[in-house]
Amino acid sequence: MAPFDLVALFGTTGSYLVYIAIGFAFGFILESSGFGDSRLLAAQFYFRELRVLKVMFSAIVVAMILIFWSTALGLLDYDEIWVKPTYLWPGIAGGLIMGVGFILGGYCPGTSLVSVATLKLDGAFFLLGIIVGVILFGETAGLINTFWNSGYLGIFTLPELLHLETGVVVLLVTCLALAMFAGFEWLRRKIYGKAQ
Repeated sequence: MAPFDLVALFGTTGSYLVYIAIGFAFGFILESSGFGDSRLLAAQFYFRELRVLKVMFSAIVVAMILIFWSTALGLLDYDEIWVKPTYLWPGIAGGLIMGVGFILGGYCPGTSLVSVATLKLDGAFFLLGIIVGVILFGETAGLINTFWNSGYLGIFTLPELLHLETGVVVLLVTCLALAMFAGFEWLRRKIYGKAQ
């Protein structure tokens, strides 16, 4: 039953090779989707290019459905999946900071690595900024420790928030994603007047 202990299955070296293969495949898919191009990524915020929205929400919905059905069929032990605890206020602040950085720089951390792997100079500078930011945060985190731990909600998922069964939430999120695809495509055509 999943999740699997890769070290027990393949040994330490073998597990590292699996991680490298997964990382390579993820980067290859991002680059193939055009996510190594900052212009394409930034265009989503102006509703010119909706590829990022479509790919990311498709990935979320597919992963959610696979986890739900794998758990329902007894192939996956959901309790063994680590779910990050929710810290509301630092989460909102971090999301805003990352969102502004994404708009200004045209990359998120993952896509900047893809752009560096394909030798794009703007991606290299963005990655350098991430590294500097991480170091500065690490050196100053003690100064904001109270804020960093504020708004603690524990492990908090959509079924708990909405007080609905997991299957209902999976269906609602899938419908929401489809509605967003159609709605944003309609909005893009209204603004720019042509099909993608």
